[in-house]
Amino acid sequence: MIGYSIKRLASAIPTLFLLITFAFFLIRIAPGGPFDSERALPPDIEANLAAKYHLDEPLPVQYLRYLWQIARLDLGPSYHYLDWTVNDLIAQGAPVSFTLGGLALLVALTIGIPIGAWAALRQNRPADYSIMGVAMIGLSIPNFVMAPLLILLFAITLGWLPAGGWEFSPARMVLPVVTLALPMIAYVARITRGSMIEVLRSSFIRTARAKGMPEKEILFNHALKPALLPVISYLGPAAAAILTGSVVVERIFTIPGIGSYFVQGALNRDYTLVMGVVILYGMLIILFNFLVDLIYAWLDPRIRYDEQGA
Repeated sequence: MIGYSIKRLASAIPTLFLLITFAFFLIRIAPGGPFDSERALPPDIEANLAAKYHLDEPLPVQYLRYLWQIARLDLGPSYHYLDWTVNDLIAQGAPVSFTLGGLALLVALTIGIPIGAWAALRQNRPADYSIMGVAMIGLSIPNFVMAPLLILLFAITLGWLPAGGWEFSPARMVLPVVTLALPMIAYVARITRGSMIEVLRSSFIRTARAKGMPEKEILFNHALKPALLPVISYLGPAAAAILTGSVVVERIFTIPGIGSYFVQGALNRDYTLVMGVVILYGMLIILFNFLVDLIYAWLDPRIRYDEQGA
């Protein structure tokens, strides 16, 4: 396991390098620049700005310079937010996005896994059809539709909750967390149901029942862990996406998270800000996929990662 872990972490370096390279050149290909605006700058001022940020250098030179900055953990200055570096902006937005995403992830797992297992135990019964029907509705309604509906109902009509803004208080967290968690609850519930049904039909479950083992013990001690394997697989990239914040949710609820900075950076051609968010997102995907592999081995004793890899 230790040898496998070291190899996986080492393989993450070229993966991240390819991501940085692809994103760097792709964003440069897009039309426009960080200092383009509706009101054109005088040529001498635009030239001075390009020289200050090394944008007048050949693209390969800019690329090598940026790689050197990344090696020193320096994501560079923001071209739009004056006197702010990308490190500062991410450090400011990350706690907000991670809090929002972490709470949404917790809510999704806490609700999605039990109701998915409940539906599996009552397969093809009214409870199963009702749960899966609600889950399909949750998957069909996108966040940019659900968020205004929740605001209209709970903030404007009933007046129970604030309509926007962000503070570390339960009242302001409820609507954005629920909006972000609803689709994931539906995904987790459907994945858990399908996996649980398959596991309950397995030979080792039939053997346990034939030996007279109590149904509750079969469910919690033998069926639940292998049934969670597909859920864990889904949570790898999903956790990275939800922890970096939802662009739509943050924009609708005026939450100052990473998603808002990413959108604003893309609109303003803020190269370094967009690159910083992309690198953070890529690192989280690599990290969570690595953790998923380790959790797999814990949930299923049949999985072993030897020194040759798996």
